[in-house]
Amino acid sequence: MSQHWLPKRPTLTVNAPLVDQQPPETRTQRRRLRACHECDWVSALPPLKSGEKASCPRCSHVLVKRNRYPAQRSMALAIASLVALLLAVSYPFVSFSYSGVSNRIELSETASTLIAFHQPVVAIGVIMTIVVLPAVYLLGTLWLQFGLLRNDPLPFSRSTARSLSHLTPWMMADVFIIGALVSLIKVAGLADIELGLSFWAYCAFAILLLMTIQSIDADWMWFALEGEPLAPEGTQTGMSAAAQQLTSCPTCGLINRLSPSGKQHCVRCHERLHPRLPHSVQRTWALLTAATVMYIPANIYPIMTTTSLGNSSPSTIVGGIVELIQGGSWPIAAIIFVASIIVPVGKLFAMAWLCSVVNRSHALNAQTRTRLYRITEFIGRWSMVDVFVVAILVALIRADSLMTINPGPAALAFGSVVVLTMLAAMTFDPRLLWDAPKTQDDEAPPIRT
Repeated sequence: MSQHWLPKRPTLTVNAPLVDQQPPETRTQRRRLRACHECDWVSALPPLKSGEKASCPRCSHVLVKRNRYPAQRSMALAIASLVALLLAVSYPFVSFSYSGVSNRIELSETASTLIAFHQPVVAIGVIMTIVVLPAVYLLGTLWLQFGLLRNDPLPFSRSTARSLSHLTPWMMADVFIIGALVSLIKVAGLADIELGLSFWAYCAFAILLLMTIQSIDADWMWFALEGEPLAPEGTQTGMSAAAQQLTSCPTCGLINRLSPSGKQHCVRCHERLHPRLPHSVQRTWALLTAATVMYIPANIYPIMTTTSLGNSSPSTIVGGIVELIQGGSWPIAAIIFVASIIVPVGKLFAMAWLCSVVNRSHALNAQTRTRLYRITEFIGRWSMVDVFVVAILVALIRADSLMTINPGPAALAFGSVVVLTMLAAMTFDPRLLWDAPKTQDDEAPPIRT
């Protein structure tokens, strides 16, 4: 039976730009359907007020989160974030003084110093994740929201909006701040540390960047950019999209009819569509295997070498943790242990277990396995703390023959482990966990829209 939801609440304000005046629910009289990205369940979006969210009734994955004045909020936060980032790269980041020898570094030197030690790949990874990609993301947000506020999207807005979701996992300003705090605490007992304006500006930038990401209402944004084509005729709620030869766009969320040829793009955002990610389990296994191989040299070889008064002391990841414990720095040792040992090893085992049981999944435990997948996907990036600690210490501790810190070969190997495990989580399709015989509750009669 066909049902229509009529708008029952007033617009936000008549003086706001069109993009902020009305949420999508008040501009259409048809139910808007979504297929969950994690379990493939088709459901209808309810009308949402500011601050409310709609979750999948099957796996509790958040489908839509509504924000008040999304375009204005995102643009204001993006501008504030860029100002903070500009301050962070323009002033001294931190300085130290040891036995009359001092050194002061800027934010960019955490990457540029690594190049001098023949670590260009690590240097590129550091500068990209803490400065370049966040700046690109914020500029893209400004470009996109400025056009929406003018009620006239700027050129390439669709491509820009599609790119924002792909950049999000690789921006690690918050992880870098934790790495900076860890590294400064490690040397605080050996030298006098002075935090520069750049440090505080970057802390503000990390917070504002997170707020900017949270402020983007993707559902509202795509509706304002391209409208919303009707769901394919005959789409039913209360069952999976794959069973109806449908799929949900991973970028804009629109439900599309699958083509028999298998090669298809979303009609709204032009993202490539697949009923399931091609060779998902095989690709995940390959990436996990590569990460496991790289994890061996990451722990065998030194991640950094400290030279003090002519004596060199190489330090592995585990050795550094032991030294911190012996020095009484239990909190810092715990952070490094969790980020460098527990998280990567746990993620390797968790993803390997999910891959091994995916063909034996059933609805009874798919919910638990999906939660495990969400956890592994979320925590993977935090292993970069150790890489950032090395980058900061190498740039900061340059006191000639008194004390210097050089990066070790394990830095590249461990950074590779972090990237490979993140890619493994991205290539794994959690919908495979639900592709099994349904329970009686799952087989309830569908509701035709």
